[in-house]
Amino acid sequence: MRVADGVEIPDSELSLSFVRSAGPGGQNVNKVATAAQLRFDLERSTALASGVKARLRALSGRRLTTQGAILIVARSHRTQEGNRRDAQKRLIELIRRALVAPKPRKPSSPPRAARERRLEGKRRVRSTKRLRAKPAWDE
Repeated sequence: MRVADGVEIPDSELSLSFVRSAGPGGQNVNKVATAAQLRFDLERSTALASGVKARLRALSGRRLTTQGAILIVARSHRTQEGNRRDAQKRLIELIRRALVAPKPRKPSSPPRAARERRLEGKRRVRSTKRLRAKPAWDE
């Protein structure tokens, strides 16, 4: 399965099974297994670099099983073929998002005007609290 330029996942690393789908569908829903379950074993995959795997692990969320596989369930279509295409499309999109490395953050300091605004606000609160305090009788 081709994901992007230079990134291809062999079919041997993917497992596709069909189960009965929930929801409305009449009598047909009880007879035909149309929901697709696409399983991609992320831990044993050789197609992806370790950095991409780490980002994919973070992006997967609850789709990641305890065995380290990504499980995508598609049940929006009434046919096996439609659900299979949908599951593959969602996996490809997830992997493409993981392929993009985040830009490194450049540390920056707040501008001088922002620091002065913050200190002015603190001065205002300080003076308000001083006015609320009981007067000192020892002076």
